Amino acid sequence: MLKRLPTLLLLLSGLFAASACSADGSATAAAKTWTAGTDYAVIEPAQPTSTGDKIEVVEVFSYACPHCAHFQPYVDELKSKLPANAQFVLVPAVFNPAWEPFARAFYTAQTLGLVDKTHQALFDALHRDHLPLGSLEALANFYAGHGANSGNFLSTANSFVIDAKMSHGSDMVRAYGIEATPTLVVNGKYRVGANSQRNIGFPEMVQIALYLVQQESKAGAAKH
Repeated sequence: MLKRLPTLLLLLSGLFAASACSADGSATAAAKTWTAGTDYAVIEPAQPTSTGDKIEVVEVFSYACPHCAHFQPYVDELKSKLPANAQFVLVPAVFNPAWEPFARAFYTAQTLGLVDKTHQALFDALHRDHLPLGSLEALANFYAGHGANSGNFLSTANSFVIDAKMSHGSDMVRAYGIEATPTLVVNGKYRVGANSQRNIGFPEMVQIALYLVQQESKAGAAKH
C-alpha cells in the first residue's frame, strides 16, 4: 500500500538490526553521529513551518498505512521527549485514492477537536480489529462512536474548509519530497525515514529527529 516503500519484511529486518545495534545502552546511542544525506535528507528549499517560534516536528502518515500503525509507540516516545520549544504536528498523505477518505477524516476530526481521543483508536480499528472503514460514511460512523455527530461530520468533511486543508497538506507532502510513510520532517528542513540499508528503523528515526531538534535549538539560541 505504501508508495515506493521497502517491503514490510525488509523494514522489520531493519528494525531488528537497529534494535540489536542499540541494545548496548544509551551511551552507544548518544555517541552515534548522524550524517546529512545518508541518515537523513536535507530539504531544499526549506519549507515554512506552522508552529511560530517553536521547532516543528511533522509526522507524515496515513491511517491506511500499516507501518504508521506500527510506528505509533515510537511517536509517543518522540512526543514525550520533545523539549518545550518544539511542537509535534500531523500531516496525512494521500498517495492513492483509497487514502483520500482517511486524510479527509483526519482534517475533519482535527477541526472538531477529536484527534487526541481518536488517533490511536482509528489505527486500532483498522489494523488490529480489521474493521471495514474505507469510506467516508464508515469513518463518520466510527467518529460518531467517539462523540461526533455523523451527519455533521460528513458535512464538515465535504466542506470547502476541509478541501483547503487537503490541498495544503498535499502541497506540503510534495514540497517535503515525501515518498513513503511514516516520515518525519524537522523544522521544514530535514526529512527522516526508515532505511534498512543504513539500519535505520523506527527507534533510530526517533533518535535522529531528537538530534535534529537539538541542533535546531542550538542554532536558534546562537541567533539571540
